[in-house]
Order: sequence, then structure tokens, then C-alpha cells
Amino acid sequence: MSDIIIFGGHGKVALLATRILTERGHHVTSVIRKPEQADEIAQHGGEAAVADIQELTLSGFEDLVRGKDAVLWSAGAGGGSVDRTWAIDRDAAVLSVQATARAGVERYVMVSWSGSELDHGIPQDDDFFAYAQSKMIADAVVRDSGLEWTIVAPSTLTDDAPTGAVDWDGTGAKVSRGDVAHVIADVLESSGSAGSTFRFNSGSTPVADFIRADQA
Repeated sequence: MSDIIIFGGHGKVALLATRILTERGHHVTSVIRKPEQADEIAQHGGEAAVADIQELTLSGFEDLVRGKDAVLWSAGAGGGSVDRTWAIDRDAAVLSVQATARAGVERYVMVSWSGSELDHGIPQDDDFFAYAQSKMIADAVVRDSGLEWTIVAPSTLTDDAPTGAVDWDGTGAKVSRGDVAHVIADVLESSGSAGSTFRFNSGSTPVADFIRADQA
């Protein structure tokens, strides 16, 4: 059993991942902003910790992650203002990586976006630019962190029923949140996935095979 902390714990993907992980015997602490969300966290098997990640300092992040076996970043502004996107998807994400390293926690999984590359191609005057730029920056920090990192980078998320299968790449394609949660749970349980970025959309490759293929 691992002790895992999830930032963005009330998000749809995070809730699904919490259920999968707790059903597999792991302990999950879900960081949420609103105390009234705690009941839903408990219904999915997790334990809530209330904190506003937009306001947390580096030491505040460090206090939360200290003693955990793994950190999962699944937080995001969710289409909020540009300022909030920079504050959460870039600044808070980077602080969580720094705090994980400072606290001596080795394992870190970042939920990102399939287009989070240096040349993401989003024009600077596009409302989506802040998100694309933030994800690219946060992922670069993760790769340079010295942690046992894995980046889970799905394409456009849907609420379709999960299939248990995905495929490589797929910017502009789609994948169900349930399948993303399955990928998250499997990489957290696979030390061999450290150092890998998984860009994917829905497909026909069973999740376990998809993850193993990258390690071959």
C-alpha cells in the first residue's frame, strides 16, 4: 500500500483515480479548496485535506507532501481566467514539484496535456495560450526535477464510458476521463514508468500494455 496525495482532488479525473487507487488498497489524501467537497472525497474512498493551492506557499506545499510515498498533480484552473490559469497550472504546479523534492518524496506524477511541448503551436493571442504555455513549463520543470517523475498527457477529455484501452499521441483527439484515471493508477504502481511521458487518446491498446510498451 502506498500513501498518495492528490492535488486537485475534487476534479473528475482525480475522483475516478481516487476510487481506483483506494480499491487497490492505497491510501489517498485529496487536497480540496472547499470543505463541503470532503463528503464526496470520502465517498470515493479518499481522505480530504483542505487548502487553497492558489494561495499556498512553497513551505505550505512541503508540509502537505512530507511523508507521502507519491504526489499526483491533477489540479487546474479549469478554463478560468488567464491569471488563474497562470497561478494554478504554472505557478502552483511548479511549487508542488519543488516542495516534493524538498520534502524528500521521490515519486511524482503530473497530469498534463498531450500538446504540452515547446512548439505547442497555440498563438499568443489565443485564450488557450496560457494553459498550453503553463503545461509546457510545468512539464519541463518536472523533467528537470531529479524526481522519479511520470507525465500523463491525455488529449481532450470526455465523460464517455472507459474502455480500458488507449493509444499513443493524439493531440486534437479524445479520451475518456475514466481511461485517464486508469492510466494514472497504473503508472503510480509501476516504478518502470518513471522518466516517461505518456501522450495518448482513446484507442485499442490495453492500458497495461500501453504502459509496458514504453518501458520495453
